[in-house]
Amino acid sequence: MSWIADFVFLFLAPERRAWRGKAPLGNVFWGYGVGLSLVIAGLYAIAMYQERLDVQQGLILFSAAYTVWIVVAIWRSAVNSDPFWGTLARWLTVTWALNASLVLISLQLELVFRYARG
Repeated sequence: MSWIADFVFLFLAPERRAWRGKAPLGNVFWGYGVGLSLVIAGLYAIAMYQERLDVQQGLILFSAAYTVWIVVAIWRSAVNSDPFWGTLARWLTVTWALNASLVLISLQLELVFRYARG
């Protein structure tokens, strides 16, 4: 591998651990699940304010992929935690994913209509 690939591989090590369910549930749930979601929402709000349709579209696509990743990461990480917290985290994450899906669909439809209007 090249030095760039090596760097990316090392840089994304925590995310790979989370994906495999090897990271602590609290870190995955609060850090990636809640924290990163707030960052993405904030970036989307800024893009809306600036009327950057291209950035909004990119963030919708990123958020869809991120939603799949976080559901899998939390689901797998829940196995290694207290059964109560693991089950609660799983249910909250599935509920969040359903809500996120509906929000992303509505945001995408809004963008389609805005593109169509010119």
